[in-house]
Amino acid sequence: MEQRERAEEVIRRLEEAYPDVSGTVLNWSTPLDLLVATILSAQSTDEQINKVTASLFKKYRTAADYAYAPREELIEGIRSSGFFNRKAEAIQSSTKTIVEEYGGMVPDTMEELTRLKGVARKTANIVLSGAFNKTVGIAVDTHVLRLSGLLGLTEEKNRDKVERNLMALIPREKWFAANYLLIEHGRRVCNAKKPDCEGCTLNDICPSAFTFKHNKKE
Repeated sequence: MEQRERAEEVIRRLEEAYPDVSGTVLNWSTPLDLLVATILSAQSTDEQINKVTASLFKKYRTAADYAYAPREELIEGIRSSGFFNRKAEAIQSSTKTIVEEYGGMVPDTMEELTRLKGVARKTANIVLSGAFNKTVGIAVDTHVLRLSGLLGLTEEKNRDKVERNLMALIPREKWFAANYLLIEHGRRVCNAKKPDCEGCTLNDICPSAFTFKHNKKE
């Protein structure tokens, strides 16, 4: 099976397996909420971030609220998200830019978003597709990065290169769904520590599943 055919079949099967998956499970109401939540979600779980933002979003409602808050106060509000010093710096630097250069409004282009500190293409893709209904790429998080390699869709390790490979293989109208479907499959079935290859709906088209079965027989 060629890569493009495999990629399209992967998405088709995952859509059947996870019909209710339609976007991020992060809680948000505004583009600013989504930007902050996505920055916080790095190396944490969505469930934990939703606990953090439940109170955070009530206290900080504008970009200026974040940008000019005392750093220690913001840190205390996001401490349980992990890597809080780095995340606080990214949030305050990016929101300060939003206040000073964009009138307090989160920009809605890839070029402008990736100029913000702490915002790489993954975060920008999530904000653009979720908050602005603009799908210009595929968000590559740790699940997407790992599964893309296991499924034989790319040999690249760099996230930007993986994204370009996936964009070339997956129909544009499926770019938004691809991220969330692969994430869900990575959580439920293709777990990094204990993948359930035998129970996987993709095991007959996944090169890594073939290896798993061969090794198990030996």
